[in-house]
Formats: sequence, structure tokens, C-alpha cells
Amino acid sequence: MKVIVLGAGVIGTTSAWYLARAGHEVTVVDRQPDAALETSFANGGQISVSHSEPWANPTAPFKILRWLGREDAPLLFRPRAELGEWIWALRFLRECLPGRARSNTEAAFALALYSREQLRQLRRDTAISYDARTTGILHLYEEQREFEHATGEADMLKGRGLDLEIKTPHECLQIEPALQHSKVRIVGGVYAASDESGDAQVFAKNLSDLCRAHGVAFRFNVSVRGLEASRGAVDRVVIDDEAGIEESLRADAYVVSLGSYSPLLLRQVGISIPVYPVKGYSITLPLEPGDVAPQVSLTDHARKIVLSRLADRLRVAGTAELNGYDTEMNEPRCEALVKRCLEWFPKAGRAQSAQFWTGLRPATPSNLPLIGYSKYPNLFLNTGHGTLGWTLACGSGRALADIVSGRRPEAEFGFLEAPGGTRRATSSIAPRPT
Repeated sequence: MKVIVLGAGVIGTTSAWYLARAGHEVTVVDRQPDAALETSFANGGQISVSHSEPWANPTAPFKILRWLGREDAPLLFRPRAELGEWIWALRFLRECLPGRARSNTEAAFALALYSREQLRQLRRDTAISYDARTTGILHLYEEQREFEHATGEADMLKGRGLDLEIKTPHECLQIEPALQHSKVRIVGGVYAASDESGDAQVFAKNLSDLCRAHGVAFRFNVSVRGLEASRGAVDRVVIDDEAGIEESLRADAYVVSLGSYSPLLLRQVGISIPVYPVKGYSITLPLEPGDVAPQVSLTDHARKIVLSRLADRLRVAGTAELNGYDTEMNEPRCEALVKRCLEWFPKAGRAQSAQFWTGLRPATPSNLPLIGYSKYPNLFLNTGHGTLGWTLACGSGRALADIVSGRRPEAEFGFLEAPGGTRRATSSIAPRPT
């Protein structure tokens, strides 16, 4: 079939790859001049199966109250006169209930584990490069209560096959010797040796090149204006082409992977999804010979940030800000990342060299993505990955391609079903004549 993928971030690009491998004729459109130049551009770099617990968990409401009024808070809620934000926030609180949080953690873990295996297979098949590191992720804790909660979560994930090890402060130092200079005092850590890290933007760019070699067409500098539906199916996508002229694109199937902007487009055809933009920040510190920076990817659970070594750069990312579609750089939040990074690693680069970045994460209240069918038989979703886009990218793309091809995905995850609760094989979609 002819398939149009809307969005060339890490989710849209992996969707295109697996769709092409499944034999479909794929076109990807994106408003940027290349792949992964928005949300995927400067994320934290972690492929973190071990961090499947969502932001919405029983400890979150108390932390949010404690952080109120702090401009550098890990989660910053800016109240707006916008109904959608308040509805999303109320749904988020509902997902903090213990039973729902546990169910969401298990679902995210299942998809993350599957996704990591797909990434490894892709790496074996193509030798794709993206500053990958397979030295694991070390989760670090300053507070005893949070560390005890983490050990409980680790026991649950270990019972499902993930190799997690509880570590003393001394053992954490053995895993990452650069911590010897740290000003932060930890009570312990959890080490996930099989987790990975890498540059999501470099991955998406190199994968887009591989996609082209398999016949995928990319149209960059193209703005999606809208979808149009008739007779119970999507009929076309309307774009402003590379010259700014209106154009219609038609296909047998359409995939929406526009991140935080997905709900704005879907609203035009009567589809409402619980995705809201959550602004994240990152800094990138260039490293020079003699700098003492970590080799292992780290997660600072007190501040909700991650630190990943990407070749000769150190990426520090995290925090969440609910402020609508505002993309203005909040420099104090980035400066807080710089300060925290140098508390962990005082000899890792120079603060004045830090490169600031911000982007909008497409978050659902549960932190579980929306993958699968919509109310239209030829319109599919792959969006809403929140903080786990890079972690879940390959598994989401592979599962989406299976669904479009009329196959049941392998991952144990609650994929969106066709209207009526049935899984509709897409063989019922008649391919358009060439």
C-alpha cells in the first residue's frame, strides 16, 4: 500500500523504516529541513527499560506540592486559562493511583523491553551508528525513602526478566569512577546493565538515509495544514509544499506521528486524544581532553534528570513544564541543569560552553503512547510517547507497521483497536492504483 507518515522525528522515522521493510510504499513529510530536529533533537539519550515507571505515580502529587513556586522545579505547572490543560492535569492525578500506576509501569516496561530488542536487531542488520553506548544506566538516589521505593520497583521488574542490581554508594563509584569528584551524597543506586544510550537525532538522521535506500521518500520543509475525511475514511492530507503552495497528498493509509501537534491535526477530523505538550530542557556540554565526565549513563532521581555521554559531549536533560505550546527558552531552568551537572561532575566541561535546548514532549496522563487504529480504517496513530520516545521508538515503529499490515504486534501492550473493539486487518483497505 501507499502510506504517508506525518512527522520525521524518531517515532515517524522508525515507523517509516518498518513500514518500508514490510513492503509498503512510504512517504514521510515534515516541516523541518531534516529528520528529528524538534523533540528528538537534544533529548537525554537514554534507552531506559529500567525507567518504565511513569511520572504519574503515588509519590508525584506530594512532590508537585513541594515544588510549587520553584522556577527550577523538576515538574513545573503553570496554570493557564485553558480547559485542556486542566483536564489533562486531573487525568494525570487519576493515573497516580497505585493500581493504575502499577498497570502503566508494567505496560511501558513490556513495550520498552520489546523496543530495545528491535533496536538491537536493527543495529545488527544495518550497523547503524549513533554514538551508542551499551554500558548500562545507573540510577542514583539521595533520599532513603525514594531509594527504598526504587528497590521495590526493581524487584517487580527483575521478576519480569530485567537484570537490575541494587548498589551501595561504593559500588556505584566502582561502576562510574567519575563520581569520586561528586559533591552529591547518595544513599544507593540501581544498576541496569543491559540498558543503553545514544544520540536520538543522529540515529533518526542515519535511519532516514537507510530508509531512502529502501525506497522511502522524504519531503522536508513541508507544512501539514490538515486532514480531510469523507465516506468514513481519510481522503487526503493538505500541505503547503516546499514552495509554500497548497498541495494534496493521497494514499491508502496515513500515520500521524506529529508529537505534541498530533491532537491539533486530529481534531480537524473529529478525533480527540489525551496528548498535551510538556516542555523539556537539555544542555549539551562539549568535552575536552582532561575533562572528567561519566562514561555510564546516569539518572538523578532527586531532580528527575539524566546524564548521557555522547562521544565528546555530555548531554544533561530533564524537567517538565506544563505551559501549553510555549517554546520560549527558559534560561534559569537550563542554568539549573548546568549547576546540577557540575555538582555531580565538577571537572566535566565548562559552564560557559553549555548549549541550551528546549522542546515539547507529547505526553499522555499515563505516559503510555497511543499506537494503532483510529476511528477511520485508514488512519493510524503513533504518538504520545512523552519522556520515553527514544526508548520506545523501534518497538512502536515495528508494532505500527504490523498493525498497518494487518498483523497482531508481538509486544504485550494495549495497542489501539479498530472501532467496535475488533482488530481490523488492513487487507480491507483497497490499495490505490499506481
